[in-house]
Amino acid sequence: MSLPVRTSASGTGAVAGGGAATPSAAGPTPAELLDFVRRSAADAELVSSLPLDPEGRTWIRLNGPAGSEAWLIGWPPGTGTGWHDHGGSHGAFATASGTLKEDSLAARLPTEGWKTLELAEGVDRERQLAAGEGRAFGRHHVHEVRNESGAEHAVSVHAYYPPLPLMRRYSRTGAVLRLEQVERPEEWQ
Repeated sequence: MSLPVRTSASGTGAVAGGGAATPSAAGPTPAELLDFVRRSAADAELVSSLPLDPEGRTWIRLNGPAGSEAWLIGWPPGTGTGWHDHGGSHGAFATASGTLKEDSLAARLPTEGWKTLELAEGVDRERQLAAGEGRAFGRHHVHEVRNESGAEHAVSVHAYYPPLPLMRRYSRTGAVLRLEQVERPEEWQ
C-alpha cells in the first residue's frame, strides 16, 4: 500500500489520515491524547505503513480524537526536533519502535514578549521513552526530542489539541534559551 508522505529532507508530498474525527467543545484531555497515541503506537500495521528515509524524518498526518491533530513520525538515527513549544496546545506522544530521548523544562515560560531567557538551575528534565512508552504534557511545555541511536530508526505517534496554531523554535546555550523562529501550520502541512 502506498501512502502519501511528507519528508523533512525533500519537503514534498501530502498528508494521509483515517476516518473523520468529530470535534468536541472541550476537546480531548492530555490523558485522552496519551491513550490515543499509545493505542496508535501499538498498531503494527499503521507503524509499518510509514516509509523510513535514512536521511530525514518522515511523517504521515493522522486523524486524532475529537478534532485533535496527530502525526506518525519516523526518526532516522541521530535526528531530532530542537527546542520548541506547541503554541499553547497540550498533547502527548508515544514511541512505537526504537527509543527517543526527551529533554524538557520543568518551568512555565511566558509565551509572548521575550526573545531571550536565562533559565534557573534545576529546571532541566530528561527521559528516555522506549517502544510502548509515552507521556502527556500541558499547554506550556517546552522540549526537544531526539533519536540518539547510531543505527536504528525510531517511530512515534504525537497528538495535540487544539490543532497546532504555531510552534516556537528555540536555541539553547547553557542556561540561555533564545526564541529563534515562529512557524505556522502552512509551513509543515
